[in-house]
Amino acid sequence: MAVLKSFNKRAKAETETGLGTNSNSNGGRFFNKDGSPNVEMRGIPLIERMNLYHTLLSLPKWKFMVIIVASFIVMNLLFASVYLLIGIEHLNGMVASTNAAKFGEAFFFSAQTFTTVGYGRINPVGFAASFVAALEALVGLLSFALITGLLYGRFARPKAYITYSKNALFVPFRDGIALMIRMVPYTRNFLVNVEAKLTMSLQIVEDGVRKNKFFQLSLDISKATTLISNWTLVHIINEESPFYNLTKQDIENGLIEMFVFVQGFDESFSNTVISRTSYTYEEFVYGAKFLPMYHPNDDNTGTILHLNKLDAYEPAELPIKY
Repeated sequence: MAVLKSFNKRAKAETETGLGTNSNSNGGRFFNKDGSPNVEMRGIPLIERMNLYHTLLSLPKWKFMVIIVASFIVMNLLFASVYLLIGIEHLNGMVASTNAAKFGEAFFFSAQTFTTVGYGRINPVGFAASFVAALEALVGLLSFALITGLLYGRFARPKAYITYSKNALFVPFRDGIALMIRMVPYTRNFLVNVEAKLTMSLQIVEDGVRKNKFFQLSLDISKATTLISNWTLVHIINEESPFYNLTKQDIENGLIEMFVFVQGFDESFSNTVISRTSYTYEEFVYGAKFLPMYHPNDDNTGTILHLNKLDAYEPAELPIKY
């Protein structure tokens, strides 16, 4: 693939991004669309590098619930098997006659013990069964304490509820061109003292070697007192911009990626929250402008914000051809 060999020399490169400058050392985009780093870690056993608490806090809701339900079923299957190994005669009150029914009753007795419900129809007899039942009750109490902590952590964890437009647009702006993206909060966790930062990466040939270069993209407005509606981030492409004089082919050859970092103070959590995403050159649209997302209500006493119009845009003619 062709690589960009020249760029705007006036643009000041960043050196403190924390990302590698050797283009041969990384593949694909630096950040995924959800803001997570596009890095796969190897070289250390999974059990040593995995933060189980963080993983369970960060999992999607459906995966978290699947793990909880599956763990509950597996634990009770395990204890039901132990009760059967000890002997079904050590569970007083069993009425099942077939092996399958006996295992079913042992499973539900285990579930009652694990949750400390204890209906009382079946009870352990003898030291072995009583010891296993006591151990299971302890494991159940510890498990529910752990799950309660995880549920609270997931529920109360500070998060920037911000979503971003699918594309970044090259837009006619003030007799010139600007690169714009749009974002919007999608819950009522409104942020204050919000600050945004854009950083661009591109690959160039320098001294015969392919290198990653990083540039901070200045914003027309980089800070907002509060974020209660959509906010369009605007980078004006002028003589100081690293995009200056770049064609569409240059942008593609340079494998350009734009990182978006947003932070603000969430009044609901009384904490600073952070959000990020990225756009690759494949997600740039040349010659377009965003359509309005909000308008007054029917009696002009409030504003209606249409979140489903976040990505909506229409063609717009640029003063130069990309």
